Amino acid sequence: MVTLSQITNPVLPGYHPDPSILRVEDDYYIAVSTFEWFPGVQIYHSKDMVNWRLLTYPLTRESQLDMIGNPNSGGVWAPCLSYADGLFYLIYTDVKSRMGAFKDTPNYLVTAENIEGPWSEPVYLNSSGFDPSLFHDDDGKKWLINMIWDHRKGTNSFAGIALQEYSVEEKKLVGPVKNIFKGTELGLTEAPHIYKRNGFYYLLTAEGGTWYTHAATMARSKTLEGPYEVDPTNPILTSDQENEDQLQKAGHGSLVETQNGEWYMAHLCARPVVDKKCILGRETAIQKCYWTEDGWLRVEGGNNPQTIVEAPDLPAHPFEEESNLDDFSSDTLKRYWNSLRRPFEEDWISLTERPGYLRLKGGESMNSCHRQSLLARRLESFQAEVETEVEFSPEHFQQMAGLIVYYDTDDHVYLRVTDHEEHGKCIGIIETRHGKYDELLNQDIPLNNATTKLKAMINHQWLQFYYVDGEGEWQTIGEKIDISNLSDDDADYIRFTGTFVGVCNQDLSGQQLPADFAYFKYEEK
Repeated sequence: MVTLSQITNPVLPGYHPDPSILRVEDDYYIAVSTFEWFPGVQIYHSKDMVNWRLLTYPLTRESQLDMIGNPNSGGVWAPCLSYADGLFYLIYTDVKSRMGAFKDTPNYLVTAENIEGPWSEPVYLNSSGFDPSLFHDDDGKKWLINMIWDHRKGTNSFAGIALQEYSVEEKKLVGPVKNIFKGTELGLTEAPHIYKRNGFYYLLTAEGGTWYTHAATMARSKTLEGPYEVDPTNPILTSDQENEDQLQKAGHGSLVETQNGEWYMAHLCARPVVDKKCILGRETAIQKCYWTEDGWLRVEGGNNPQTIVEAPDLPAHPFEEESNLDDFSSDTLKRYWNSLRRPFEEDWISLTERPGYLRLKGGESMNSCHRQSLLARRLESFQAEVETEVEFSPEHFQQMAGLIVYYDTDDHVYLRVTDHEEHGKCIGIIETRHGKYDELLNQDIPLNNATTKLKAMINHQWLQFYYVDGEGEWQTIGEKIDISNLSDDDADYIRFTGTFVGVCNQDLSGQQLPADFAYFKYEEK
């Protein structure tokens, strides 16, 4: 039996925040937040906690997740994956508004007998706060916990952890709601998970805010309803902000026990590229843990996250990697593709109307929170090269298609083909930075051929675009662009996603002019 000696963090690089880890027999799963990106909730699978593969998305239908109009960094927050009674349970929030005093946070439950589905229609639970979690007690009862949001002036907005029983038979919450934990001096108490061990209920929460002060807090009680005693060495996990080489923003964790009795914590983290800006977003890491004689959880090596972690005593189980070259020859999309807010439907995206091509029909602008025609995948490395070829015949300046590097509606860079009244079909670079639109060339460059190749080279915070008009050699277009603004950390408001690379098509005239993409290549350097 071959075992693996180490876990290298982050195990899920790029935008993979708020991990909920679960073991069912010999299989390990991690569910992560997807916010406004569709399908909802990514579930990764592993046999050894070293090698992970993207397995499935449970929220694939509009009836499960209707995000049209959701704000940036709204949508699916902090899913919780659990298993009991032969069923997988997934709890999630669909955040409808998040700016200002109020947050609209409906929480839902879906179930499936098989992790790969089909997943049920959602059961509405409550809207009192976000980060819901389901605890299955050993007496068969099930309990929902979530943080409570308090909008009132002069109060603690993170008002504690609510506990209420969930009735499987009635498919709803029943009984009284109790506030079981109001947090510590770290503040911003959220992301609750409950575990039962040796007669104690352990409440693991995130505190300190999902910034560089993020942390994991542990408390315990002899009864489910509390009172909960905080670990005397709290926080049990946080980052050393003085050590820039260390994983940062460590917090928001969940626990798993291996078949052999080893304990691990999956948690979010981030890696800044410059000036504490993390273009890859918040990532997932795993730490090895142990229990002290007096029953408290500790992270091996101290309460700061480690990049190299001892792997569990399990057989190595690598997976075949999905090709990073998509020639669109299949009639289904590869698993790593995502869209903004809406499902993959033939009214805007097709692999069959022109076999061998991805056809995108022109949608709304890059600033829209409704119906963009954009297909993208996560940037998972600080050094990467992405390339595509588009066949597109615009007739008006309101029609454009091409290659985009995208964080959200306020921050993106776009190498696009369009039309100009004076020189016809042309190519140029447009950018929205902090919500302000700009054109980065003095004048767009005329194109003479039906097809145009487009390429982006990313080196940490720098982006360089290239193009080919028809056939020939790659030509540089524009200057290097600083993309450090494509991060959680460079806006005047809190946001939570990460950088994507992909293709898109806008037709602001409403005619839905199609653009056909021959391939998309993603290569990490």
